[in-house]
Amino acid sequence: MHKNLVIVESPAKAKTIEGFLGKDYVVTSSMGHVRDLEKKDFGIDIENNYQPRYKVSSDKKKIVTELKKLAKEAETVWLASDEDREGEAIAWHLKEVLKLKDDKIKRIVFHEITKDAITRAVKNPRDIDEHLVNAQQARRVLDRIVGFEVSPVLWKKVKPSLSAGRVQSVAVRLIVEREREIRDFNTETWFRVNGYFLVPDEDGNTTELKAELSKRFTTREEANAFLEKCKSAEFKVSDVVKKPGKRTPAQPFITSTLQQEASRKLGFSVSQTMAVAQRLYESGKITYMRTDSVNLSGLALNTSKQKITELHGENYVKIRKFKTKSKGAQEAHEAIRPTYMENQTVPGSSQEQRLYELIWKRTIASQMADAILERTNVTIDVSNATEKFQATGEVIVFDGFLKVYIESTDDENTNANGQTLIPPVHVNDALEMTSVVSTQRFSQRPPRYTEASLVKRLEELGIGRPSTYAPTITTVQNRNYVVKEERPGVERNFTVLTLKDGKIKEEEKTEITGAEKNKLFPTDIGIVVNDFLMDNFDEIMDYNFTANVEKEFDDIADGKMVWNEMIDKFYQPFHGKVEHALENAERSKGERILGIDPKTGKEVSVKIGRFGPLAQLGEVSQDEGAEKPQFSSLRTGQHIETITLEEALDLFKLPRELGEYEGKKVTVAIGRFGPYVRHDNKFVSLGKEDDPYSVQLDRAIELIEAKREKDRNAVVKIFEEDADLQVLNGRWGPYIKHGKKNYKIPKTTKAEELTFEDCMKIIETSPEPKSRRGRKK
Repeated sequence: MHKNLVIVESPAKAKTIEGFLGKDYVVTSSMGHVRDLEKKDFGIDIENNYQPRYKVSSDKKKIVTELKKLAKEAETVWLASDEDREGEAIAWHLKEVLKLKDDKIKRIVFHEITKDAITRAVKNPRDIDEHLVNAQQARRVLDRIVGFEVSPVLWKKVKPSLSAGRVQSVAVRLIVEREREIRDFNTETWFRVNGYFLVPDEDGNTTELKAELSKRFTTREEANAFLEKCKSAEFKVSDVVKKPGKRTPAQPFITSTLQQEASRKLGFSVSQTMAVAQRLYESGKITYMRTDSVNLSGLALNTSKQKITELHGENYVKIRKFKTKSKGAQEAHEAIRPTYMENQTVPGSSQEQRLYELIWKRTIASQMADAILERTNVTIDVSNATEKFQATGEVIVFDGFLKVYIESTDDENTNANGQTLIPPVHVNDALEMTSVVSTQRFSQRPPRYTEASLVKRLEELGIGRPSTYAPTITTVQNRNYVVKEERPGVERNFTVLTLKDGKIKEEEKTEITGAEKNKLFPTDIGIVVNDFLMDNFDEIMDYNFTANVEKEFDDIADGKMVWNEMIDKFYQPFHGKVEHALENAERSKGERILGIDPKTGKEVSVKIGRFGPLAQLGEVSQDEGAEKPQFSSLRTGQHIETITLEEALDLFKLPRELGEYEGKKVTVAIGRFGPYVRHDNKFVSLGKEDDPYSVQLDRAIELIEAKREKDRNAVVKIFEEDADLQVLNGRWGPYIKHGKKNYKIPKTTKAEELTFEDCMKIIETSPEPKSRRGRKK
């Protein structure tokens, strides 16, 4: 018998808590949720007020058995799962599965794993919050309804094996819409003019002052005409304005801002940030990492003040109490901060140390003094023109919080802590112009989303909550609706006009533009699914609807709404749309007709096929004996919405005949598993660096010979008694092949020493290999 059993979600958390509780407490973990909705038959009893049907997960049965045994032996069971809706639901499920009576359980919560927090929680237990549990149940049931009802429509009308999700589909919509904005963007061009002037000081030394013209010119001719004026112009300072300024620190981290800054500063993906933060939380180093509150506790404020004073002095301290502005902020406890502010660093992996340092700096900076700046604006007149040059400088008078932390932005072109110094100038000072440079510039298309900027946009729209951002972004990538990748830019020419020494020189320069790193791109199937859902399920794709659903979950959590009624209000019209789509929606393959092949007169189109996007030459005809259309997969980087007729026609240049080798034809083509060379009815895959449209015969022969060498090494032993019996070297070591079946060789047996009799004995005693179909099923 033991007096107290404490159940948490993870072994790491259990280990940390065990250190704070005495010998009267046994701490164990449930390894997350112990049960979920049944997979078969929907898992929800629609007719019975949407009651969920839960089932213990197969991988949790052993854990549940162990927990039941431990709970039976304990006087009191303390349910210590996380303090948000998901954690409350875990506590409730444990109570139900372990059949615990109310008088035997105590629910405790804490937002940091420290001795004080755990002791305080044990002294102040509470009941399970049914409203929080219902909010989680409502989310789970609604998401199951959307997924289970919409997915079969996609299977029937678009392509098998597709799936839809309430928040995920809206996230894909954002990415698809941004891609189309970029595709339809018309680049505008103009000429920016910078002047460079010499400013003398009292000692006769000169400093260069750079100033930008207040006007941009739309054409090269206008820019050139202005430079012509500058040849004979005089330049004079007409105004000098100095203004004090200040910068205030950013608020402490909440889930979304931590994900954004970790992406920008550390290069972490959203899911990576949450995994590392979870480890820091469970080992007692930071407060709970799923929060949308910017509040800091009094203890955190006091310890921050002490640390800032110790490191930088009292004049760097400015205590601030931040308040959460977002209406739907749930679990309004604390921002993400170190549990012990005095610890600047912590032991752990490199990732844990870097993320902790980021959290520590952000928290400390939030309680530091403003940075005091002095901004200087200088206006320079041009004697024979109305346009004026402007020079702007900024000097940091007192660095304040900048000593510790500078917030990043998604498009960082300048260092936020950089100082631009303006040399001392006065009104009416004449300036000597050294050069005037006019550079052609281009308007920037909207940026593609990074994981971090997508989280920011979802948060702005009120879609999702701290616990949903990371799984949403992971899911859309796992479903292959969105890919995160790098793409090379393209070379672009631009013109530079330079006036120097009374002469104007024109140069053509080149730059790389449009290079992308770790950006989110919609796939062709992602675009087709998005368009189909927009046409047939506009409500679940609507940003406002999705945000309103989140507010309703909050209302359920606050006890202001009954969860079954909220689901019913959604389900009735939604189910009607599902039935209508199944009956009436047109099949969608994202088909786009590109034109006619000038050689054959056949129609060329692109669409989604069984194995992905493809081009089609010719049309399907029901007439007997009619010529069948040709198909070819699109190449990497080609997309249904942007491929041209010429690019599609190039795809039908395959299969290509490269010549002959050993008296037999060598051809190259693209198949279901990628590009390959065919020779003597054998197939050899092309390497990643090989382009099937340009590969030559000598390279193909090289690949054929390399494959033969590999195959020769693959055969360990053959037998005269039976030509169908071989001992081969496979991907996971040697094995026996007999006919079309493979058999494992015992680890204690040397493959090269096997006799015919040994092999037959292994075959006879081996279990029947499972069929592939059975495994898949």
